[in-house]
Amino acid sequence: MSTETDEDGKTPGEPTTSAPPTTPCTVVWSQGRPYVLESASGRPRWMGTDNHGRPQQLTGADLQRRGWSYRRSR
Repeated sequence: MSTETDEDGKTPGEPTTSAPPTTPCTVVWSQGRPYVLESASGRPRWMGTDNHGRPQQLTGADLQRRGWSYRRSR
């Protein structure tokens, strides 16, 4: 059985604590929820929703602390 790895050498879906990407409109997953990078206000922020569906914004540092990945964890 082979295991694929992404550009960081991690198994897809495996959370990482490295710095999140900086390209606008990038989507990443953190704690089972998607977040998209917005930079329209001049200050990049990761937008998603909390457990109740309310808008939630995170900084890159917040996302780094929480862990993130390019793919949804199962």
